[in-house]
Amino acid sequence: MSEPLLQMSGICKNYGAVRALDHIDLSVHAGEVVALVGDNGAGKSTLIKVISGVGPCDQGAIRFEGRAVTLHQPGEAARLGIATVFQDLALCDNLDVVANLYLGRESTGSRLGAAVGWRDEIAMETRATRLLADLAVKLPSVRVPVAALSGGQRQSIAIARALLGAPRLVLLDEPTAALGVSQTEQVLNLIRRLREQNLAVIVISHNLADVFSVADRIEVLRLGCNAGTFRPSDSRHEDVVAAITGALPHHRATPPSPAAPSILRKALP
Repeated sequence: MSEPLLQMSGICKNYGAVRALDHIDLSVHAGEVVALVGDNGAGKSTLIKVISGVGPCDQGAIRFEGRAVTLHQPGEAARLGIATVFQDLALCDNLDVVANLYLGRESTGSRLGAAVGWRDEIAMETRATRLLADLAVKLPSVRVPVAALSGGQRQSIAIARALLGAPRLVLLDEPTAALGVSQTEQVLNLIRRLREQNLAVIVISHNLADVFSVADRIEVLRLGCNAGTFRPSDSRHEDVVAAITGALPHHRATPPSPAAPSILRKALP
C-alpha cells in the first residue's frame, strides 16, 4: 500500500481547559478526496487550522510525503505544498479576476520591473486564462470584477488562486455553503478536476449530499475525536448521521489498496 501524502497521528489541540482535538488520526493520499464532517464544535475547523499552520497542535505527529514535519506557521505549510481556501474566500470585490489571483505575488518579468513597480499584466493574464481553462472554470472574462461573479465562480477563483503555488494538498472549508444548485455542481466538478490532477483534497462540509457526491472517503469527527470512517460507495446517509450524533458506535471502514485500478479508486479510497 502506498504511503499517504499526509498522515496525522494522535493530534491534540487545547484552548485553555477545553480540548478541541483529542488524539485525532487522519490521512489522505494523492488523488483522493477526503471529507471531514461533524456537528458544530466537532473540531473540523480546528483540524484544518492545524494542517494549514494557523493553529499548531499541542501534541501528536504529522508526516508529509513520508517525513516528519512541523506546522507552526502558515508559511511552513505553504512551502510543503499545502494550500487552504477558507470559507470567507478573502477576495477583493473591486479587483478583477487576474488581480485577485496574483494579489501579493504579481509578476514583474524582471528585477528591473520589480524595482520600478512594473507588473507584467500580459504574462499574468495569459497564465490566469490557462489555469482557469485547465480547471474548466467558465467566466465571461478574466478582467471582469469579482463583484460581478456568482458564488460558484467566486469559489472557483479562490481555489484557482490557491493552485498558483502548485500545491500537493488543497484544504477547502465549506466550499459549497450558501450556493445554489448549479453553482454547487460547478464547485463539485472543480473538486473532481483537482482529484484528476492527482492532488490530495480535504473538504469540510455540512452537506452530506455533496459529500457523498464527491468524496472517496468520509471522516466523521465528534467532540474533537474520530467518530467513524465511511466509504460513500457502501454507506448510507443515515450511518454517517448516526456517527455525527453519537448514535452509532465508532465505525471504521477498511480502505482498499491504492494499487487498485483507477476506475475502482473513483469509488473507493
